[in-house]
Amino acid sequence: MSGLVTLIGKPGCHLCEDAEKVVAKVCDELGVRWEQKDITQDEELHRAYWEQIPVVLIDGRQHTFWRVDESRLRAALA
Repeated sequence: MSGLVTLIGKPGCHLCEDAEKVVAKVCDELGVRWEQKDITQDEELHRAYWEQIPVVLIDGRQHTFWRVDESRLRAALA
């Protein structure tokens, strides 16, 4: 099982809010740690991901962007 899911987004982003709900649900159910990072507070993340947010990383590797599919995330974490 993976060690850490990172959700990269920004305040006021409705897709980011949707992604947060999915990530929180799946990670909480599977007992996987997760964190959120704000691209407006991190220039490196902003340069890398500003056109793709929300972005989900699993153990530092990009899993998906824009829309988070619950079953796909669950499978990747199992």
